[in-house]
Amino acid sequence: MESTGHVLHQLNEQEQGHVHTLYVNNPTRLNVLNSATIDALLERLEHIANDQLARAVILRGSGDKAWIGGADIREMADLDENTAVVFIQRVHALCHALRMLPVPVVAAIRGYCLGAGLEVAASCDLRLAAHGSYYGMPEVRVGLPSVIEAAVLPRLIGIGHARDLVMTARVVDSDEASRWGLLDGLVAAHELDALVDERVQQLLAGAPQAMRTQKMLCRAWDEQSLQEVIDTSIKAFGQSFAGNEPHTYLQQFLNRKR
Repeated sequence: MESTGHVLHQLNEQEQGHVHTLYVNNPTRLNVLNSATIDALLERLEHIANDQLARAVILRGSGDKAWIGGADIREMADLDENTAVVFIQRVHALCHALRMLPVPVVAAIRGYCLGAGLEVAASCDLRLAAHGSYYGMPEVRVGLPSVIEAAVLPRLIGIGHARDLVMTARVVDSDEASRWGLLDGLVAAHELDALVDERVQQLLAGAPQAMRTQKMLCRAWDEQSLQEVIDTSIKAFGQSFAGNEPHTYLQQFLNRKR
């Protein structure tokens, strides 16, 4: 386990490739995001992006009380108009790095997932959670709008639920969040690790380059028009056959069927 003080990084070298686990490591303050923590996460994500054997990332919060309890109120209280822009750009850079990472990111959520934490979760590919976790966008109650990757929420849970969160600032429990479609898996707290392991193994079962292409295409679904993303996907499909991966995996499937 590698530690920056703000972030713990665990590497699991499996036969199919590398699985990286990152822990936001400030459990006494609900794993809130300050500039130092964000910078440490960005440095680790850049390292993972350059790992050609990387297959998946698991993002966790240390302890059981919170996954990420939001941005650091103490740091924000001292911001002015200019430094506020720098701070929120840094939070966006973290969300963007997760979306741009070439391999799937699994959020393993326990406890509170609020504000910037929910924006980070929305930027992950899969959100797996324990019962007793809580979700909210409380910014308007401290005099701020919800911004940056809060804009991803309507795509995940619909316009109505997204406006409910950012305008009422109410906190919803894991059952309601699951009904809204925010969560991709919800289990008892003692079953969360097993669910995460199961999903990671399913990700590892996919062909490595195909999974990286699929991550790119999933991002394109969010960002491009329908015709643009169809054109992008046709090109990606053809490029897949430039390597040996499709032939290898297709032949394995044919041999299994025989």
